[in-house]
Amino acid sequence: MKKDHGHVGKKYGMVIDLDKCTGCGTCMTACAAENNVSVRKDESDKERSITWIQLYQISNGKKFPDTRYSYFPRPCMHCDEDGRGGHHPSCVSVCVASATKLDPHTGIVSQIYTRCIGCRYCQAACPFDARYFNWWDAYFPKEKGLERYLSPDVSPRMRGVIEKCSFCHHRLMRAKNQAYAEGRREIEEHEYITACTEACPVQAITFGDLNNPKHKVHELIQLPTAFRLLERLNTKPKVYYLSTKDWVRRLADNYRPGEFKRLSKGS
Repeated sequence: MKKDHGHVGKKYGMVIDLDKCTGCGTCMTACAAENNVSVRKDESDKERSITWIQLYQISNGKKFPDTRYSYFPRPCMHCDEDGRGGHHPSCVSVCVASATKLDPHTGIVSQIYTRCIGCRYCQAACPFDARYFNWWDAYFPKEKGLERYLSPDVSPRMRGVIEKCSFCHHRLMRAKNQAYAEGRREIEEHEYITACTEACPVQAITFGDLNNPKHKVHELIQLPTAFRLLERLNTKPKVYYLSTKDWVRRLADNYRPGEFKRLSKGS
């Protein structure tokens, strides 16, 4: 697989080992708590609920006893390109209000809520369905004490804007401030990790600088079992996955059923 993170500069990214993931959902809970993702009075309408990191279950499509399942956490991919040669992700290219941008110094795709006009162009352009439209005002009922768990580093979003995974950008700012206070220009690998990385009970998620040979993620993406979602689109996501299962890697690139059956024959 072609690697495209060799140029100078930091490129923060994530590696998720699907062979370790048990589908417990702890990453989703940690993400919601860390980033003040509100809940609704009725969470039964999943098409309008907000989850910055979504957990999917996939199957090899075979009958028992050959049935196999795997779990697939999907945060924002923080793409580098739009897949058509443009040097911005498709969500950034279509935003009419400049409410989202790709930071060339970190590789993080940001979302500026106060600029967002709610047109949802970015949501339509994202091939990974990683952006969510906020249909209602944040719901943190005081009678249940939910306002006490809010993180002071992340602003709750208002109704009518798009929100998404930010790679816990506030944690990066906190680590930089700490390094500056200690007279350092660079932060250590362990000083900036996402909430989902920290909370994963089986350590299936690894986070760091993809361009830094000293970081573990740089080593992991060199493995032959490393792949990315919808890689044929050439959007160059910064979220990599690991799996020794051939059918998992093929499904991740959205093979058509007949094509998957043909390629899987004899494997």
